[in-house]
Amino acid sequence: MLSVAVVGSGPSGVYTAQALLQQSLVPDVRVHVLDRLPTPYGLVRYGVAPDHEKIKSLQSSLRAVLEDERVTFVGNVGVGGADGVSPARLAELYHAVVYCVGASADRALAVPGENLPGSYSATRFVSWYSAHPDIGADPFARDALGARSAVVIGVGNVAVDVARILARGAGELRRTDVPSGALRALEESRVREVHIVGRRGPSQARFTTKELRELGALPGARVVVDPLELALDPAYAAPDGLPGALPLPAVVQRNLEVLRGWSTGSGADAARAVPGEAGAGGAPGPAADAGRRIRLRFFLRPVELLERGGRVAGVRFARTAPDGTGGVRDTGRYEDVEAQLVLRAVGYRGVELPGLPFDPVRGTVPHAAGRVLRGGVPSPGEYVAGWIKRGPTGVIGSNRSCAKETVASLLTDAAALTRRTAAGDPLAVLREWGLRPVEWTGWLSIERAEAELGRSLGRGPVKIPDWAGLLAAARDENR
Repeated sequence: MLSVAVVGSGPSGVYTAQALLQQSLVPDVRVHVLDRLPTPYGLVRYGVAPDHEKIKSLQSSLRAVLEDERVTFVGNVGVGGADGVSPARLAELYHAVVYCVGASADRALAVPGENLPGSYSATRFVSWYSAHPDIGADPFARDALGARSAVVIGVGNVAVDVARILARGAGELRRTDVPSGALRALEESRVREVHIVGRRGPSQARFTTKELRELGALPGARVVVDPLELALDPAYAAPDGLPGALPLPAVVQRNLEVLRGWSTGSGADAARAVPGEAGAGGAPGPAADAGRRIRLRFFLRPVELLERGGRVAGVRFARTAPDGTGGVRDTGRYEDVEAQLVLRAVGYRGVELPGLPFDPVRGTVPHAAGRVLRGGVPSPGEYVAGWIKRGPTGVIGSNRSCAKETVASLLTDAAALTRRTAAGDPLAVLREWGLRPVEWTGWLSIERAEAELGRSLGRGPVKIPDWAGLLAAARDENR
């Protein structure tokens, strides 16, 4: 029998387990899917926006894999941290270990003022409204949502997600699994203006058309696009492609068409108050009387977060322009945008897992077709898949092919791996080491507790947002 541990129960981890189950080269396989959290599904549970119910339904297919009799979910077991199991000790328990730990850190802006109160990573905001237990009932949210104007830096799907949640009425989120504390804070939010800002043009934005269109469908919100900024992008004037160049990708063409429909000349009324000037720090302006506005801005590079009273008051941007080679250049002009809340959504980065080799430049574990490399040589029984393998690229489905490549390498090595000694009962050993694994029955108990919580609030299932609550629910086998 081939005994494999998969570290991480998000899509890349579950797809790795699935690929191991579906192969026929080694018919007798046992897979333990380990996770630091007592809950499965990774970013599908804690990263997908609560109003994206179709994407969240992916949990059903992940669940089918985790409920296979050859798979054991092992939650509440960290790997590599001070309170977890080292990779060296984990290797003693299994023939092979596949690390699917994602890319959990945010890329920094590296500009003055980035750490001012009122400036947060978009990931922290997403984790808060998704009830990630590491964030819990974070008090930052109530303070942050007292802002009138918010700037979201970045033009990918995460940026669009957080802007949409800021601009969406809290009443519409009652039917989702948003935790009670987050829902109350969103109900009291004073945010009336949300700027989504990118340093390059609309043809280089990384959001999908579906996400973009959702902004225009928000009740009580208006999307504003400056036609002059759109016109700076050469591709905008030539939607069928620039002369002598390849045609624009279909998604870019669709995005430009959506933006073209929103550019009604309203860019001239864009709120560009400089913090400290009249009107920038007083009562809410006209936008508060006309619902919420979402402003899509392009060719603006953040150079400084501005401060007033010890917290963020705005963002200073350098105006950029196309440089003719696909990049941008600074024009020497600057623009200040008022904001009491700044959310940074400029990408993810892998974090070093103590005990594994790490490439600090790429933010990944060095590997060859999924085999972990130590000193440039494949390390027997150690593998990677997902973002920690290839970097934070692709969509959820990209993890399938990534996992299959890694599993193919593992199966090629299987004959040598099974000659190694593996623990007969790894969970018993983990308990001997002082860990308290949460198995699938514990997760089912958490699900029941969240359903009961929702019923008590007149809602559907509502997520439990803290470690103590999750672990208490997991241990309540009589629920």
